[in-house]
Amino acid sequence: MKDDEFEVLYSEQAQGLFAFLVYRTNDRSLAEDLLADAFERALRGKFNPRKGSAKTWLYTIALNVLRDHVRRTTAEGRAYAKVDVGAEGADPFAGVEVRDELLRALSVLAAEEREAIALRFGADLTVPEMASVLGVPLTTVEGRVYRALRKLREALA
Repeated sequence: MKDDEFEVLYSEQAQGLFAFLVYRTNDRSLAEDLLADAFERALRGKFNPRKGSAKTWLYTIALNVLRDHVRRTTAEGRAYAKVDVGAEGADPFAGVEVRDELLRALSVLAAEEREAIALRFGADLTVPEMASVLGVPLTTVEGRVYRALRKLREALA
């Protein structure tokens, strides 16, 4: 990717992508690191406009960065558990009732449904953009969003 194309991509997408990553991680500092990793991969990568928009390409990269982070963190947690050190971490929102209630409601969702909600409302992607990012049919994404919203309404009622 050329420098000027990268600068345009960054200026147009960084803020929305950062919001998506904060929404998914509940950690601004971690989201900043993941954002930097995603743009680093984008800078090194090759964008093919025939496969989709630059936005969906970038969000696909960011999702992969996020998934890599989760895998790495999970493996580290297992390693700490084996040596009996423990990976302790406090919930920064434990005192906030509304946030806690929302997190509990989100926990009833399947991983794919949480991802769909994060992309739809955290990243403000359209359903067709989500289908492109996730590489699944449009009807699959619509179903995930519908089921997730129904479950959230029930959990929050």
